[in-house]
Amino acid sequence: MKKVVVVATLTLKDAHTEAGFEALKALHIATHKEDKGCLQYDLHKESDKANTYVFIETWESEALLAEHMEKAHFKAFQVALEGKVESRSIQIVEKIL
Repeated sequence: MKKVVVVATLTLKDAHTEAGFEALKALHIATHKEDKGCLQYDLHKESDKANTYVFIETWESEALLAEHMEKAHFKAFQVALEGKVESRSIQIVEKIL
């Protein structure tokens, strides 16, 4: 089965940096504790952009990624970030080498 790699980039609005970061941390912790099939779920901060964060995720399958997005902690994360995100980008990438 082919693994699924996700690169999710979020830029928080200046006024919501602290609350947004707390939501990112909570999602990171809950995902590691509660989600089956999560092989990697790392949170990074972009070096040259103060409010930009990047999740790099690896999942055992698309089905397990889909389950993650239906979990209570993921839905709570979405609610917590409402109105706090300046931009977001979600990429599904495939490792070729």
